Amino acid sequence: MLYLGLAFVIFLVLGMPIAFVIGVAGTAFFWSANIPFGIAVQSIVTQSQSFAFLAIPFFIFAGNLMNVSGITDRLLSLARLLTRRMYGGTAQISVVMSTMMGGVSGSATADAAMETRILGPEMMRIGYSKGYICAVNCLTALITATIPPSIGLIIYGFIGEVSIGRLFAAGIIPGVLMMFVMMTTVNLTARYHKYDAPKAGTPKLSMKELGTNLRDSIWALLFPIILIVGIRMGAFTASESGAFAVAYAIFIGFFVYKELTWERFKGAVLNSVKDTGAIMLIVAMSGPFSYAVTWVQLPTVMSQFVFGITDNPQFLTIILLAFLFVSGMFVDSNVNFLLLTPIFLPMVTSVGMDPVHFGVLMATICTLGVMTPPIGSALYTVCGIINCPPEDYTKHSLPFLAAIFLEITVLVYLPGLVLWIPNMIFGVAQG
Repeated sequence: MLYLGLAFVIFLVLGMPIAFVIGVAGTAFFWSANIPFGIAVQSIVTQSQSFAFLAIPFFIFAGNLMNVSGITDRLLSLARLLTRRMYGGTAQISVVMSTMMGGVSGSATADAAMETRILGPEMMRIGYSKGYICAVNCLTALITATIPPSIGLIIYGFIGEVSIGRLFAAGIIPGVLMMFVMMTTVNLTARYHKYDAPKAGTPKLSMKELGTNLRDSIWALLFPIILIVGIRMGAFTASESGAFAVAYAIFIGFFVYKELTWERFKGAVLNSVKDTGAIMLIVAMSGPFSYAVTWVQLPTVMSQFVFGITDNPQFLTIILLAFLFVSGMFVDSNVNFLLLTPIFLPMVTSVGMDPVHFGVLMATICTLGVMTPPIGSALYTVCGIINCPPEDYTKHSLPFLAAIFLEITVLVYLPGLVLWIPNMIFGVAQG
């Protein structure tokens, strides 16, 4: 176990790509424990041979297709309409867009990058600081961590053998609650910094305008609902729902909005291949690492250690979420899902916590890791787009981080908020 942890830390510090960090570290364990290397190779292959993992490339492809089919532009128009009389109105667009785009992209980093490219120049023109622009567009993308179809929830569900349909349904209320928390934070911080006050004479929202924009955006807004209903009615499994999502995106792009050209389609395919390759390489290379973790009985050791501190379900959950937050500052969120779900899930279920409840919390806190220093991928992506120093981003992100932690604490102690919709749709889970 010493070689496993030592190799992981050394290679991570040296800047090796994370997929190879976990792959080489896992292989180092096989060498130190005199386990045949053939088993390491088999574990890599086995890790990637799950039919359930087909949902990941399908949803990534569907998200990229929807982003080039005109859906994003229509959602942006609706967000502008809903926020035009709010304080910090342009920043509020980012919050509303993230909520609506959560049902399209499923990726926080993709959502943060897209919104920074679209809203960043306009926000700079009207006086927002670069640090604030990056903080808003990056951290509001956290909403996509729970709004279905969240890639993090899919990975957690497959690794932990938890119902994807229940996880999708459970993410709706936390996602909407996160939207209100973020909008409140934007309002307060924009007032403090005197950013973007609503202009006098701005017309009120009319039902005619709202109806027109909703009609244009309805196909995107209905998408997560169709997924959950389809899974609940047995029309398709979680993996098959990804294939449906691709067909749905192609149909809407070609025949409804008529903006999905052949060139755009090829671009979506190329981006999907890159995104899928990065995720699935991590998935495959986590095989030896997961085998090593099981071999040394790390879940049992950690359980004994944590239960020596407390067996209170809420306090235990907060300890585990704090560990995930720190881990997320250094390790990719997908890696945390792959490596830590088998360790943490048995611990929380042993004290009576619902695995769906914990999955939504884990998805939020793991995704937050891509938005925090020192190696957050979303952080450096948005800062690179508008050439913002990371330290400026960090300073302006503090109020948003405080609001996020407050919301997560509320969800820890009020599981009914998370479980109400899945229990209503799928029934109360047994056991």
